[in-house]
Amino acid sequence: MLSVSNLSIQFGKRVLFDNVNTSFNNGNCYGIIGANGAGKSTFLKILSGKIDPTSGHVHLESGKRMSVLEQDHRIFDDNSVLETVIMGDIKLYEIKKEIDFLYENYSDENAEKIGSLQVKFEEMDGWNAESNAASLLSNLGIKESLHQSKMSDVDPKLKVRILLAKSLFGNPDVLVMDEPTNDLDYETISWLEEYLANFDNCIIVVSHDRHFLDSVCTHISDIDFGKINHFTGNYTFWYESSQLALRQKSQQNKKAEEKKKELEDFIARFSANASKSKQATSRKKMLENLKIEDIKPSSRRYPAIIFAPERDAGDQILNVENLSYSINNEKFFENISFNLKKGDKVILYSKDTRATTAFYEIINNKFKQDNGKFSWGITTSQSYLPLDNSIFFKNKLNLIDWLRQWAKTDEEREEVFIRGFLGKMIFSGEEALKTADVLSGGEKVRCMLSRMMMLKTNVLMFDEPTSHLDLESITALNNSIKNFKGTVILTTHDFEFAKSVGTRVIELTPNGVIDRLSTFDEYIADKKLEEIRKKLNS
Repeated sequence: MLSVSNLSIQFGKRVLFDNVNTSFNNGNCYGIIGANGAGKSTFLKILSGKIDPTSGHVHLESGKRMSVLEQDHRIFDDNSVLETVIMGDIKLYEIKKEIDFLYENYSDENAEKIGSLQVKFEEMDGWNAESNAASLLSNLGIKESLHQSKMSDVDPKLKVRILLAKSLFGNPDVLVMDEPTNDLDYETISWLEEYLANFDNCIIVVSHDRHFLDSVCTHISDIDFGKINHFTGNYTFWYESSQLALRQKSQQNKKAEEKKKELEDFIARFSANASKSKQATSRKKMLENLKIEDIKPSSRRYPAIIFAPERDAGDQILNVENLSYSINNEKFFENISFNLKKGDKVILYSKDTRATTAFYEIINNKFKQDNGKFSWGITTSQSYLPLDNSIFFKNKLNLIDWLRQWAKTDEEREEVFIRGFLGKMIFSGEEALKTADVLSGGEKVRCMLSRMMMLKTNVLMFDEPTSHLDLESITALNNSIKNFKGTVILTTHDFEFAKSVGTRVIELTPNGVIDRLSTFDEYIADKKLEEIRKKLNS
């Protein structure tokens, strides 16, 4: 279907890919993973022809069509929403435009040409193009009233959805997508997961959303040391199998037969998949035929994220009474009341992400509420990872001195201690001497997590902690919060994170609060709650 031969790409002295040979086959979904900077997005740009490799070539089977999720949100500003989606199949679109032009300039001479074009148009299911495009838009939350609007007049967050519809339109043979779940709500992501899990053709996707990768992928394609290796299974299978293989590698006294049996049992467990989607069924068959020797330990480095409170909190954690907040008469939330209990792991949720951020800023004394009050228990200590952490990095301190600001003991202030700490957070050697003002988004979040660990608080607050993090860091953070003995308030677009961590859901709305002792996936799936949520959010 799609193959890559002897592909290399080099930027200056840096070799990103070195003599890569691989293929992507029909009916499979490949999740591209790799550490930050490994070249995931660059590889997709090479596949789609947006970047030329230094050497080698990409070959798409003759007669097959590739569709790419467009990253430039302004490129179609002169087109209508519906027209933009139909442009997903550019051949169909061009035939449609030519037919329309010939009808506008009708003559006997044009009649025969129109007839010939209409035959092609029908073969491509052109007469249903507008209704198919409209259906995709509706499923992605774009109201019919917007379908004839100019793209330039559309909210940027909605443009993301329209361009996603464009990439899906016309059943492409190869679908290439870079972070397709960005800026989508949980309901829309769920629809997209189901759509792609039943997609017949080839999908190649980069995503940091583990639930999404688990739902749609038949293979994980790992970019490591300039090479790409395909592994059968979804992300969780790849992660857990590579960790198991790594553990077995260190168990020198364990018999080979025991290790083999352990791996076989592991594969069998993952093969027993209840999902009936095409991708899940395909993945199940592949896992059943998987050879033991195909499971390899990963060379990935995972940061050592461990939150250890200095002392336990008492029973009183956080009491919120009738809290309200608005800007320019726009209500973000109103009459919010709840009482947090020791050990609660709360998923703080809102349809409007500005509301959750405002709430965090209020309870951390950064914003002032309109009405109501809140109080922290006297035995609590809090640390907070804000959505915008830029204020912490407006200096030229090296990372050793930067982290030293939150040391509590003489031992913790020692350079050897801080270097060891930073090393565990993947700032080794010279990396620890970087200055705060030159860090990438992912590095800043790892620094903020290091700060929180140094503070040793018994209450942790996170506003979208997975933004900018690679999958290794997300997985490590997820596991750490699950194991944390204190109280957590967390807002995240990472469904797997929310599902696996949360024991309680608090939803902020302009008309009150919804508070349920529930896992997040149960909360979202609850049909009775759905109507209440719609009412309070209207």
